[in-house]
Formats: sequence, structure tokens, C-alpha cells
Amino acid sequence: MNTTDIAKTYIKAVQTNDQATLGSIISPDVMWHQPGKNRFSGTHRGMAAVGPMLGAMMEVSKGTFAITRADQYMANGDWVAITIEFAGEVNGLTMKQAGVDLIRIEGGKIVEVKLFSSDQAQEDAFWGK
Repeated sequence: MNTTDIAKTYIKAVQTNDQATLGSIISPDVMWHQPGKNRFSGTHRGMAAVGPMLGAMMEVSKGTFAITRADQYMANGDWVAITIEFAGEVNGLTMKQAGVDLIRIEGGKIVEVKLFSSDQAQEDAFWGK
């Protein structure tokens, strides 16, 4: 698989909650950069940290947080930028916005993820401190 194929596999696995596929394409040493100033923000190193963070996001949103659309996959060497839309609901507060997932792939594995949100203040309010 080339980098774009891996990126598409990643998005599909996220959208379908395919943990086995995610485990096979994300490096155990992944570096994950979560934007903003909310309870999940910061740089998380390794699946031992990233997995529980993603699980907590699903718990807080009662399973509603999702990538609802992925449109463009743009590769540049080891990097792939993906334009997405994501949405969710927490305690009656709805979030739906555009974003970019920027992933770096080495040796067929995702080794770094940087996320960008079109309305970071809304996302921070959504997740809370």
C-alpha cells in the first residue's frame, strides 16, 4: 500500500471502529498531536497513551464523536493531509466542523498524527477542561 492507501484505510477504520485494522496500521510508538486547550489537548506518545485518550473521547461523547466525511487525500512524501468533517454531541452541545488530519507514515505504519480544527474554540468548549 502507498501512503494514500494507508490514509484511506485509517479513515475507514476510524469510521467503522475497526480496532484490529487500526492496531495493524498505527505504530505502537505513534506521536499524536491533539490541538487546542481542552482535556484531550497536547502531544500523546505511544498507543498506550493514545488508545485511552480516544476511548475517553468516545465515552464523553457517548459514542457520537465521528469523522463524518473525508474528501481529499493529498500526499507529499511520507505525509498525507486529509480534509475531513467531524461531529459529535455532548450534553446537548453539538459540534460539526471541518478539519485536517495530517499523518506521517514510515514502513507502512502511521507514526505521527497532527490534527487541525476549523473552529478550535468550539472544539475546546465541546470537550471541556
